[in-house]
Amino acid sequence: MPRLGVNIDHVATLREVRSGSEPEPAFAALVCQQAGADSIVVHLREDRRHIKERDLHILKKTVKTKLNLEMSVAQDIVEIACKVKPDQATLVPEKRQEITTEGGLDVVSNSRKIRGVLGKLEKQGILLSLFIDPDKRQIDAAKKVGAKIIELHTGRYADAKSKKQQDRYFKELDIAANYARGKGLCVCAGHGLNYYNVARIAKIKVIEELNIGYSIVCRAVLVGLERAVREMKMLIG
Repeated sequence: MPRLGVNIDHVATLREVRSGSEPEPAFAALVCQQAGADSIVVHLREDRRHIKERDLHILKKTVKTKLNLEMSVAQDIVEIACKVKPDQATLVPEKRQEITTEGGLDVVSNSRKIRGVLGKLEKQGILLSLFIDPDKRQIDAAKKVGAKIIELHTGRYADAKSKKQQDRYFKELDIAANYARGKGLCVCAGHGLNYYNVARIAKIKVIEELNIGYSIVCRAVLVGLERAVREMKMLIG
């Protein structure tokens, strides 16, 4: 059974719609933990569109499982991560105009920069993960720069418009996950997974953790956050 990381970015998104003080992401993190979440995931974006530095500091004190910070390789973000010291940092690509992360990190083309960031974060005792596409070249590059954990981007599988397309992208993920595990990497996965498509991915035995956010927060609007997390845990189990 893979672990479940719950991304609470969109709790903060709801707060920012009115630039208000609620809902409080730290409270959401506590509910998620109580419901069985194995880690709490947040993305401190360069434009601070949802999670703020204040949130990160509070979550560091609040989260008792694992705090996983998604982040770009921008220098100011790296400096914040080194100061806060989350349990884990997941390097992701970031474009300011995007609604959500559109693809995996290009480790092949940016290996030198990524290796430097990994070195800085590792000195602070932070676990490192790279969010990459299910591509053998990117997996090889991740291994080469010294990553021990990767998170496979499941967006193409999640966005498939037909059963044939979904089967194709599932096979791509299955092959990539097993290839990465064979290289000695810890394999996680996430992006676009929901209550209808997650069970199939959870059956890939080498995947150790699934990181899911948007669909859980959407479900929580209707049934409550604790139930939404418990239902997702049940599906991946």
